[in-house]
Amino acid sequence: MTREDLVKPLVCIGMLGTTLDQGSGVGRWNRWRPSVSLFQHEDLLIDRFELMFQSRFTPLAQQVTEDIARISPRTEVRHHLVDLPNPWDFERVYAELHDFARRYPFDTDREDYLVHITTGSHVAQICSFLLTESRHMPARLLQGSPPRADTPPSGRYAEIDLDLSRYDQIFARFQEESREGVSYLKAGVETLDAGFNAMIAQIERVALASTAPLLLTGPTGAGKTQLARRIYDLKIKRRQVEGRFVEVNCATLRGDGAMSTLFGHTKGAYTGAVREREGLLRAADGGVLFLDEIGELGLDEQAMLLRALESGRFMPVGSDREASSRFQLIAGTNRALRERVAQGEFREDLLARVNLWSFELPGLAQRRADIEPNLDFELDRWSQGSGERVTMNKEARTRYLSFAMSPSSSWRGNFRDLNASVTRMATLAGGGRIGVDEVRDEVARLERDWGAASAPERRDELAALESLLGAEAYAGLDRFDRAQLAEVVSVCAESRSLSEAGRELFSESRKRKKSSNDADRLRKYLAKFDLSFDAIHGRG
Repeated sequence: MTREDLVKPLVCIGMLGTTLDQGSGVGRWNRWRPSVSLFQHEDLLIDRFELMFQSRFTPLAQQVTEDIARISPRTEVRHHLVDLPNPWDFERVYAELHDFARRYPFDTDREDYLVHITTGSHVAQICSFLLTESRHMPARLLQGSPPRADTPPSGRYAEIDLDLSRYDQIFARFQEESREGVSYLKAGVETLDAGFNAMIAQIERVALASTAPLLLTGPTGAGKTQLARRIYDLKIKRRQVEGRFVEVNCATLRGDGAMSTLFGHTKGAYTGAVREREGLLRAADGGVLFLDEIGELGLDEQAMLLRALESGRFMPVGSDREASSRFQLIAGTNRALRERVAQGEFREDLLARVNLWSFELPGLAQRRADIEPNLDFELDRWSQGSGERVTMNKEARTRYLSFAMSPSSSWRGNFRDLNASVTRMATLAGGGRIGVDEVRDEVARLERDWGAASAPERRDELAALESLLGAEAYAGLDRFDRAQLAEVVSVCAESRSLSEAGRELFSESRKRKKSSNDADRLRKYLAKFDLSFDAIHGRG
């Protein structure tokens, strides 16, 4: 049985060493030439060599190919021209090698692959490493080194194992850095909601691995601005940006001033423009630009922003010269941008550009398990700001959390409501300790505020119920059933599954049962009114 019967063919991918692979005459065989020396090792049998090089080095590539044929006749050498006018241009080199990896017909079932990173510029070696580590090239890395004195010119070679999980200390360090990053994005709050924690972990990975735009969606007060600022701070800590964090609420930009605020203007560009203005995009050069409520931008501003994102260039108001800025965009919105696109109020091409990484931040009412750790965070923050330590006694804390975590607490303003609530209680607390009296007064205030604000919403819920059931069926319901069913339908509409809606609706009663099937209980309740979860979501 031959080697071919036992081992898959071995393919090596490498770049021509425009300096190290040089050599002429008989003396070239006494030099260490990395691309040729690979084939002088008796224990490294390469069946095919994929050699990348620039067209101006074709004679050298042909010489290397002929030399390989002399010492390893069984090896097939294939040539690949790459366009690298500047081998130190990281973006261009990575793009060329990435395109090669995408085009190459890797077949790991039939062949094994090595990527030779001894030759090429340092930039090319780094890019080859990254593409192999990311599995764009499903290969093992091969590193060659020159011979020691008085040893054969073939030198030495070694494979680099990219499985960091085998290196306990390195792997543990990466894990610890990741945990630190996630904790930093959460402001150190030990949140319990599994879905939220998973989302923040993904944001941490994306923020540190990409400079593409991030889109943060979610209701007002869900923490978009704070998260954007912490993403920037984390990138500063990891030395990924050097510029400023620049933020603006797009809802405050109106008329001619919107263009000027974002893109700047020249002196005399319009009446009142007595001096040149830099604009926020230039101010964010090398840093992060946070556009909150991006859905409120006008269409002209959207068009200019899209061009700036794609090319890094834009035209200040009144100028006949382009300005440039390279920044990472973080956009925030509480609006449904796809609906804005359908209404002709938001550009579809801009949405496609900013929606590469989109994360929806849930409101506080959707993260009730996180209310307690956030209560402690707000108490600590108030204490640090005021210089006076404030705590809650046990009974007061129990009463407040019972109210705060109940389904009847809407938390309409999300974390702004929680911050204001803690601020009021802490301010009124005697002797630095919040008691039952402060909690009782605060609960009454929140119920009053939320009740007044919910009247229009309640009317909307009833109207939605009438539309769902039909006018005749709706009219046949008692007012009590209308109110209860409207609340159930509203919770179902905001939930991702029947089980999630059941847990929300029956959170208190399920505590008193050893086991419960909330989904089945909710399914039976809806069936009494000829409704289903799918019907509420328009799927049935």
